Amino acid sequence: MKILQNIRVIELGTYITGPAAAMHLADLGADVIKVELPGSGDPFRAFKGGLYSPHYQTYNRNKRSIALDTRGEEDRKTLHALIATADVFIQNFRPGVAEKLGAGEAELRAINPGLIYCAISGFGPSGPAMNRPTFDSVAQAAAGYLRLLTPPENPRVIGPAIADSVTGQYAAMAILAALVERKESSQGRRIDISMLEAMCHFNLDSFTHYYSAGEVMGPLSRPVVSQSYTFECLDGKWIAFHLSSPVKFWEGLLEATGLQALNDDPRFAERPARIDHQDELIAAFAPVFATRTRDAWCAALEAAGVPYSAAYDSDEALEDPQARHLGIKVEVPGVMADTFTTVRAPYNFDGQAETDLLPPPILDAHGDEIRAELKARRG
Repeated sequence: MKILQNIRVIELGTYITGPAAAMHLADLGADVIKVELPGSGDPFRAFKGGLYSPHYQTYNRNKRSIALDTRGEEDRKTLHALIATADVFIQNFRPGVAEKLGAGEAELRAINPGLIYCAISGFGPSGPAMNRPTFDSVAQAAAGYLRLLTPPENPRVIGPAIADSVTGQYAAMAILAALVERKESSQGRRIDISMLEAMCHFNLDSFTHYYSAGEVMGPLSRPVVSQSYTFECLDGKWIAFHLSSPVKFWEGLLEATGLQALNDDPRFAERPARIDHQDELIAAFAPVFATRTRDAWCAALEAAGVPYSAAYDSDEALEDPQARHLGIKVEVPGVMADTFTTVRAPYNFDGQAETDLLPPPILDAHGDEIRAELKARRG
């Protein structure tokens, strides 16, 4: 199951983009060695105090940790010795910082010509914004995506770190492509990927609508057209459904709710009219969904063939019968607690999911082990 078991990745990354890219490769079986500053490590470790925050845990499973301060000669030599054994190097510093740490592309490629060097930045390696500090919300905003998530009323930034996570996934995809090429050519590659470029591509639908139809999308553009809804139920829990365009889903919803009379209302009789009058539809459905529990509505929509799901919080989602059947939640022995619980990678190879995971490492947990490996290789 360890598809990339013969690939070694050296990660000099912090926060999310670089660590996320490396984690995706680690989830596929690569030997990922995370290089961190002695004493403090990746700053995400201390995001909620201590050196093992849930933020750090999210993006650093299946890795080994070694503490190196590459501003010093000995630790820089150790980094370079690791590079000589590596297939991939990942860093997510601002342009120019890696060079100061002895980890610039030219320096590392002189050690290992076949190295795949991946540099992740906020706004790219050149241009007027190259040195601007960039975090998730900044990249979302610059790519035209944040406005699609901004509530029309009480506007504020909402949702998870989409730009960070997406950039890490795109970086991992590019690295895999370079590994495929290198198998045939033995050629190393430099990969540059910015959060701005990644989010612009992720936001492709919005740009296509603008350039093809002159439409500037807003936060309600997609859910109105797709006829997507979420409602609170009697027990304070929420349900969501997505009608899309087939008439049968609309008819199934009317059957489940007993609101067949809406078909006689010219505002709702046809899909284009329902798109134009979604607010009125929400006003009609909201009090009805408040009359029964979520479980009751799930059963009703299931029977009516409506695409639906309970709108779970994180304490519920992985306990759903389908999630349990797929084994999405994985529990393995922990290093800071008896058990480390996480979500497995989503792919299955030959019908098998990868559930053999390693918990995120304590800072420098593998330093002695890795140095011993390098010494054995030299001697």
